[in-house]
Parts: sequence; C-alpha cells; structure tokens
Amino acid sequence: MEGETEFIPLLSQEDEELFNAEKVPDILSILPLRNTVLFPGVVIPITVGRDKSIRLIKDSYRKKSIIGVVAQKDSEMEEPEFEDLNNIGTVASIIKILQMPDGSTTAIIQGKKRFRLVEMVQNEPFFTARVEQFDRPGVSRNTKEFNALISSLKDLSIQIIKLSPNIPSEAAFAIQNIESPVFLVNFVSSNLNIEIKEKQKLLEISDFQERSRIVLAALSRELQVIKLKNQIQDKVKSDLDKQQRDFLLHQQLKTIQEELGGIPGDLEIKTLREKALKKKWPDPAREVFERELAKLQRMHIQAAEYSVQLNYLDLLVDLPWNEYTKDNFELSRAQGILDEDHYGLELVKERIIEYLAVIKLKNDLRSPILCLVGPPGVGKTSLGKSIARALSRNYIRMSLGGMRDEAELRGHRKTYVGAMPGRIIQNIKKARSSNPVFVLDEIDKVSGANISGDPQAALLEILDPEQNVAFHDNYLEVDFDLSRVMFIATANNLSTVHPALIDRMEVIEISGYLVEEKVEIARRHLVPKQLAEHGVKKGQISFPRPVIEKIIGDYTREAGVRRLEKHIAKIIRKKVKSIVEKEDFNRRINTEDLHAILKAPLYKYDHDLGGETAGVVTGLAWTATGGDILFIEVSLSHGKGQLTLTGNLGDVMKESATIAFEYLKSHAVFLGLKPDLFRRWNVHIHVPEGATPKDGPSAGITMFTALVSAFTQQKVRPRLAMTGEITLRGKVLPVGGIKEKLLAARRYGIREVILSSDNLKDIDDIRPEYLKGLHLHYIDRMIDIVPLALQKVRVRDPLPIE
Repeated sequence: MEGETEFIPLLSQEDEELFNAEKVPDILSILPLRNTVLFPGVVIPITVGRDKSIRLIKDSYRKKSIIGVVAQKDSEMEEPEFEDLNNIGTVASIIKILQMPDGSTTAIIQGKKRFRLVEMVQNEPFFTARVEQFDRPGVSRNTKEFNALISSLKDLSIQIIKLSPNIPSEAAFAIQNIESPVFLVNFVSSNLNIEIKEKQKLLEISDFQERSRIVLAALSRELQVIKLKNQIQDKVKSDLDKQQRDFLLHQQLKTIQEELGGIPGDLEIKTLREKALKKKWPDPAREVFERELAKLQRMHIQAAEYSVQLNYLDLLVDLPWNEYTKDNFELSRAQGILDEDHYGLELVKERIIEYLAVIKLKNDLRSPILCLVGPPGVGKTSLGKSIARALSRNYIRMSLGGMRDEAELRGHRKTYVGAMPGRIIQNIKKARSSNPVFVLDEIDKVSGANISGDPQAALLEILDPEQNVAFHDNYLEVDFDLSRVMFIATANNLSTVHPALIDRMEVIEISGYLVEEKVEIARRHLVPKQLAEHGVKKGQISFPRPVIEKIIGDYTREAGVRRLEKHIAKIIRKKVKSIVEKEDFNRRINTEDLHAILKAPLYKYDHDLGGETAGVVTGLAWTATGGDILFIEVSLSHGKGQLTLTGNLGDVMKESATIAFEYLKSHAVFLGLKPDLFRRWNVHIHVPEGATPKDGPSAGITMFTALVSAFTQQKVRPRLAMTGEITLRGKVLPVGGIKEKLLAARRYGIREVILSSDNLKDIDDIRPEYLKGLHLHYIDRMIDIVPLALQKVRVRDPLPIE
C-alpha cells in the first residue's frame, strides 16, 4: 500500500522443510514465463497476458492447486509449444491475483521446489504435462568451505545493496535474517543482474555448492561494476585495471549510442570523409580539411566547439573546389538566346557576344567583369540570367542594396559566436560550380566607408581578375579562386560608385526603350507571361497593338517596362474575374476597357508644347528612371529688378539661372532690349513639380531662352526642347544623358532639340531609329539660340514692356 514500508517475504527453515516434504504431482498445469526464472522459495509478481495463461491462473487460484512454472527458451515467442520450454522448472503456488488499472492481470506466485518436464499431456485449455521431481543431493552445512561460501554471499549481497541507490536499504536487513542457505542462494540468484539464460542454468545446477560458487562469482562481477559506476559518477580514480575500465566505458557508451540510433560523431565523420573523396581539392584546402577533421575526431560531441568545427568542415566539403560547368561558346546559339529573352538592346547584345568571342578565341576561362548601367525596368538583371543560359553556366544573384558591413562579403572569423562565411562564398556554395554567372545587383546602392568597414573596398578584390584568383574569406581561411566566375554588376547610376571600382569593370550603358520597342516587348514577353501567371489560356484575352500603345502613352512614364507590366497585369485580373464568374466580356481589350480599369490617363504628352505662352520653354532632364522633360517658367512683374527662384532647385541650377539672367542683361542691346528695362521689372523663375528636388547645369540654355521670351514677349517654337550648360562668356557646354533625353523627347512628341555642338560625339553612339522624327540643332554660343528657339511673332496679349 502507498506509504507503507516495502515487504520482502522471507522463508524460514520450517517453511523450507515443508516445501521439501511436499510431493510433486505426476501431472501439473504448466505456466510458460517470458522474461524471468522462478526459484524455489522466492515470491515474484508476474503479468499474465496470454489467454491460456489467464485461464490457468484463475482456475488454479480458484481450486487452490499448485502449478508448474517454466521459462521459455526464446522470450520473444508469443505462442510457445512444448519443445520451446526449458526442461527444468519450479513448482509454485498462487498467493494473490490482482486486476491492474490498465486492465492487465498480475499474479503473485511463490516457488516451492524444482521439477523436470517429461511429456506434454494436453494443450487446451492450457498446457498440462507429466513431470518428475528434480532430485538434488543433500547439502552439507557444517564444513568450513560451506560456511565461508554462505558468509561471502551475504557480505557481497549487503555491499551491493549499500552501493546501489536503486535497491532499498531494507533489503540488507532481509539478507542478514535469512536462515536457510538454500533460500539465500535462490533469493540472490533470482535478483542477480544477469541474462535469463544464465538464471536458467543456475536453476538447473543440482550441486548446491557449485551453484553457490557461480552465484558468488556473479556477485563479485556485479560489485566491481557498481563500484566502477560510482567511481565514474564521483570522478574518483579507479583502482581497477585501466584497460578494463576503458573497455567497459566504451562498451556502455557504444550500447547507449546504438540504442539512440547510432553513434552520431562516427556517422558525421564518415559522411565528411565520403564527401571529401569526391572533391578535387587544391593542396592547401586538403591539408586544412585533414587537420580540422582530426581536430573534430578528438572533440567530445557535447563540447561547445563541436558544432562550430562541424559547420566549418561541412562548408569545406560543400564548396565546389575546381568544379566547373562546361562552357558553350557557340555564338549563334548565344545570340539566339539573347534575342529570345530580350527585344532590342542591340548594342548591349553585341558587346556581350564580342566578349564571348574573345573568351573563345583566347581559350582563357578568366571571365570579364561587366557592369550594366541603366534606369530601372530595362532588363539589366534578366540579362545576367540570359547570359548564364547562353553559356550553359549556373546562375546566382546577390542583391547589394543597403549593404553596409564588410563582413557580409568577407565573412566573420570563426572565433566569433555565430560566425559564418561571407555572402560571396555562400552563393558560390549554392551555385554548385566555381564558374557561375554571378550577378551583383544594385552595386550603386552599397554603402561606402562607415563604422562597420567599407564594403566597396572589399568589392575591389572580388572584382579584380588579378586578385580574385586567391579570394580570402575570413571564415573559410583558405584562398578560393574566383577568377573563372563571370561577375555582372548592375547599377542605375555610377555617380555613387567608387572610381577604382568602376575602373575594374567594363561598363555597358542600357538606355530606355522606344515606344515601338515597348510594344514588341509587351506582345512577345509581358502579355504571355502575365497570361500564364494568371492562368489564362491563349485566346481568352488579347491586347491589340493600339491598346498597348495607348497604355504606354497615357499611363506610363518610364524608360523601362515595369509599370507597363503592372498595368497589363491589372487589366488581366479584371478579366479573370469575369472568366471565373462566367460573365460575358470582350476578349479583345479596347480603349473603353482602359478607361474603366485604369481610369483617366495619367500623362498627356502634348501639354504646353505649343509655345503660345511667353517665358515658358521645354527642357530635357536626366533622372534615375531615364530621361524626362521639364518646363522653365518665367514671369515678370513691376518692381526693382529682383530675381526670385522657386521649384525646389539645387545650388547648381540656381547658379545657372543667375548666369542666364546676368548674360541677358549684359547682352540686352544685341536682343533689342533697353538696359534700364531690368531695373523696372522683377523676374520670377519657376520649375513646376516643386515637391521634386531638381539640380544640375543642363537647364542653362532653357532658362536663358525663357528669359529672352519673357522680355521680348515672343512665342517659342512649338514642340521644341533643349539642353545645355551655359557660361558667363556665352558658351554652350555639353551635358550628359543625351541618349535618355532624346528618348524622352520622342516619348513626349518633341520634334526639334537644341544641343551643344560638343554633344555631337554622343549622337554617333545612338542608333538611327532612336533619332527618327527628331531634328537636332547644334550651337556653340548662347546668342545663337534666339533665332532657333523664338518666333518673330509676339504672343497674344503681351505685357507692355518698353
């Protein structure tokens, strides 16, 4: 019962004599035991599970008859036969039957004396067999050897009880009070920590003294094991032989690990060695691997450094050392893939094919480092993927936007907690080859020198073919060859990139697309892609060419096609809703659909381009998203000649306005203006869209033209735009971004553009179709712009400027 002291039943001398005097019946009901052996005089509980055994227990308990208990030869056998039982068993009486809470039946039985099975009598409803008494010679109790043997048994048993925390201390009291030597040996034999087969052998030994000696030897071994365990737990030096102790420890550890599913450390080391055999190691990397692997083998699996060391070795064997994909230098195939993936960009494709041709001719696998520069949405990143497909190389992309820590590229040293390799090595591991096409996206968004280092300086080594042959990662600590990696960087603007970094790359500029090119890109790529992504079958929705042109003209203002793709996706989503709901809809998109889905047009390309207002002139500007137009507005009011500038202008742009105004005042006579005119009129120069910051020198001639138009009240030529820097000497200097600006002029319907003569060199690099419909004027002096830009007709209702 709960709370009561454990009860250990003892067998007195009189009980033993009564058991020996009992006669063993010729026929006994036999109860097979799985995992234990019953010795005479010993009381044990057994759990009965088989139907036959339950019937036998209940029948015998009801009749108060004795039974024969025999251990199975194989404890795993569910339904043993007669030949599966041992020959020697124990006659037993059933003391109590208990019904357990889980529904199982437990019987408490006590052994009486041994018997031998002769033959099976019946199998049902339970085993019944003919038996005979297993005789034994008498025990000589008065010899010195016998007394010493029994005394040693008691002493060893008591020592084991005292040293074993799992055995109750009352067991020592019970051992001391056992009077019968036979019961003492049987009691100890029943509780020995040995195999069932060994216990069965003890039961079958007829010579009592021999059995006692075997039990004594088993107790001695058990005592040594217990002492050894206690010494290990207490971290005390052992007096046992070191080899025996190590053997026992290894056997115990091996057994525990096998029970847990194998030896993890050995399995991991074996896996690492198998992977290493397939590697084409450079000699330094092989030496580091062998050294670090030996270090791992000496570590305990529970050590804190074990996982760090294992992760490092995993990285070493996972990196593609000297593993290269075979390049395909068939230029016609590469050209076909580039044309298939990208419409237009002929100059870019030509440069790429030239690079491939050079690599093929030189047979030099060191790849060039390209930098694709252009506005968003023109296909810079996707070009890298196409190059990888054209070369049959693996492709990997790494975004550099916002990177401000040098360690992200070079990695951390292993000594730091949570150290890991840099993103370059991580991506090479992901690419599974040492010669992938590696796209470094948004290289212009990388931070410069800061408290965490200088990522741009780290890129100098990565993007230098002379240095990256031995790229050093702080975590890897072994030089890795990046010279065969084809790096392709992308950027929107090189002004934020370190000059030394630009010097290491071949810069290829990608400008925006013409309307005609955008239409073809939409028809060939964007529309089929969005139809597939929305699950629309071919023919269910179609986009006619005029509709695409209207989307481009009225709803997008960009150099690329990203916003165009979003509008196409929005239209398709609206139509998909009608398809799902099985509504009638027009499969062919028309202008009415555009107005219903995309609402009113966002942009008008013909606004204020007529030149009917004095002092309003169209200029051309470069932005991160490509070229654009801007308007310079000049307003005059009676005053004292003050100059006011508005429109969120930068310092350079303000200086351009001051130069234009001062030049106009100094050359008023040449333009037919009176010098004192400027003292009587205040001048206000404004650039619309005041929320957008504006700066740069390229609006100089535009401001000068607007000032001249305002003071002369002459009309500006319709659909005319201009760009150029000015000086106080009246020179017109060249500016940048000419290609993007001319594309913007075409988008907005401009027909004439005025440029500096020094920009003529930039026109030679522009394809003729980009200039179609544009008439270009080149000037060297500011004064030359007046007859080109202004009409000799005054505006309606001119100001009375005299």
